[in-house]
Amino acid sequence: MPAKRLLTAILAGLFVPAFFAALFIGRYTLLPAEVVSMLVAWLGISGNLADWPDAAQVVLFQVRLPRLLMALLVGAALAGSGTALQGVMRNPLVSPYILGLSAGASFGAALVAAFFGDVYLFRQLFAFLGGVIATVAAYRIARVRSETPVLSLVLSGVLVGAFFTALLSMIQLFVDPYRLAGIIFWMMGGLHRSSWTAVQLSLGPVLFGLLVLYKLRWRLNVLSLGDDEARSLGLSVGKERIIFIGIATMLAATAVAFCGSIGWVGLMIPHMARMIVGPDHRVVIPFSFSLGAVFVLLSDTMARSLFEFEIPLGVITTLVGVPFFAYLLKKGEAAW
Repeated sequence: MPAKRLLTAILAGLFVPAFFAALFIGRYTLLPAEVVSMLVAWLGISGNLADWPDAAQVVLFQVRLPRLLMALLVGAALAGSGTALQGVMRNPLVSPYILGLSAGASFGAALVAAFFGDVYLFRQLFAFLGGVIATVAAYRIARVRSETPVLSLVLSGVLVGAFFTALLSMIQLFVDPYRLAGIIFWMMGGLHRSSWTAVQLSLGPVLFGLLVLYKLRWRLNVLSLGDDEARSLGLSVGKERIIFIGIATMLAATAVAFCGSIGWVGLMIPHMARMIVGPDHRVVIPFSFSLGAVFVLLSDTMARSLFEFEIPLGVITTLVGVPFFAYLLKKGEAAW
């Protein structure tokens, strides 16, 4: 057990070297020594920022630093959300978008883009609300006689997702081509609009959600045993399920609101975490936070540095996620 905890602690710290390595990479070259010197001066430890070119300061402090922080937050949020939902529903194919959250958020964002243009924070607010409304609607549809069967919950998520996708298609039919391009690019997901404002607004909900999941992580082990077993051990299955679904929805909706629909993170990372550290959610939950943060960080670094133009982050995560799941299916390891 101590060796397993040590391994988990080492792997959980992967995001630290990955974060600093990503600060050096980009179309504007910054040497490691330059980055360290500017960070030290920025923190007021030693040196003077005035000694460095304005362009280097803008790239480091206004572009890369907030973008990388958003990558960590979004990756941890989506991975934590997916891990919690897979545990609650006892289904390894569940993702944060299973209850129609992505379609609802996309509809909310498209609604703002179609009628108000690209208004910063207004789109994020409507995307967040759209995702939450879709999830609540799916839960209410699935609830029958004070019970919420997992299968009904998944099916209601499909229904709600289809409904909001149809509404989104209606908007795309009538919006002008310029705004349509913006909607489509947003739906692909990306961190290109990250800012210190976005970091500040998303930091609270994400940290709160991750902390709650960490504190309650042992209950996922009980819920994973099944409803009857969980009740026999003293858990109120309905209330616990609402708590975990609510926290998972808040995490995923926050990520989608600021960065669009970034697929496969919440589906793939929990599998990778369980393959490395086992099925115990007391270990899987914190490890998935770190693994998700590192994965999105590395994927975004590829998205902004592979070519002269930026590739949507959702495209990169999908290109990685599909072969990974194909491998799991071939090996027969995609089961719980």
